Amino acid sequence: MPKAPDPITRDLWHVVAATDELKIGLIETTLLLDRRLAMTRGLDGEPVVWFATDEENGDDIDADSVLDRLPVKTAYGYTWTCLGTPSAELFPIPEFAEADRVNMSCGSIGIHVSAPRAVENFLDMGHFPYVHTDILGSEPHTEVKEYDVEVSEERDEVLATKCKFMQPRAAKSATQAMEVEYVYRVPHPFCSVLYKSCPEDESRRDVIGIFLQPMTEETCRAHLLQSMIDSTSTITDLRRFQQTIFGQDKPILENQYPKKLPLDPRAETPIRADKSAIAYRRWLSQKGITYGVIPQAS
Repeated sequence: MPKAPDPITRDLWHVVAATDELKIGLIETTLLLDRRLAMTRGLDGEPVVWFATDEENGDDIDADSVLDRLPVKTAYGYTWTCLGTPSAELFPIPEFAEADRVNMSCGSIGIHVSAPRAVENFLDMGHFPYVHTDILGSEPHTEVKEYDVEVSEERDEVLATKCKFMQPRAAKSATQAMEVEYVYRVPHPFCSVLYKSCPEDESRRDVIGIFLQPMTEETCRAHLLQSMIDSTSTITDLRRFQQTIFGQDKPILENQYPKKLPLDPRAETPIRADKSAIAYRRWLSQKGITYGVIPQAS
């Protein structure tokens, strides 16, 4: 019997699908926090989510006939729901509303690892030269330079700034190697947003988001967002670039053990480059998150 999620996790908004991939009048099923859900869109295009009973993928349904619904919010091209009592707002990504940006979902990919493990991997720059060779890193440029990390109580997020790394091809639009500056935000226990130098406009930043859907304590789906300043690449090319990066990460992630993220700082040996991961683990512990993690011993 799966354990019930902790109250903090239960009351979060959780991503469950790319909104435009939900078909009007057809059911799609998924798993969230060990609960089976059904989803569709009504004739008005708005998503509807409910606890599944005997529904199956592809079944026909009139969305108006679904009376016992879960809360729903649409944001950043995705559908979000909550199994408890959600907060009114989701974390902001104001860049998504800028008119000249190319916004797109880049796929929803299942991973056999907990959602917190996947967030931590997203924060790690040290693997760039070895996993994303000749794209996000290359030898001999393997050093992770000193950077700043803060946990903001006011914004309730982890923020890593002044992260710099030499990258052979920082984005699809890049034409040469460049030192890229990153800013990492973790504004949600299972989501992270990355801001990185934009090859096309030095005054602005490309935005990449990873929204993790915790299906069980040891499995999740990664929903990928790009919000780019790129006037030359096609959406297909931009998606393919990001999917290539994530495809390189997936086997590394799935080989990690344990599948849950240990919150005890003594459980895994940290190095200087892990400052953001250490802050993230501490933040989860302070918030009382127990789903998908191994809590610190009291």
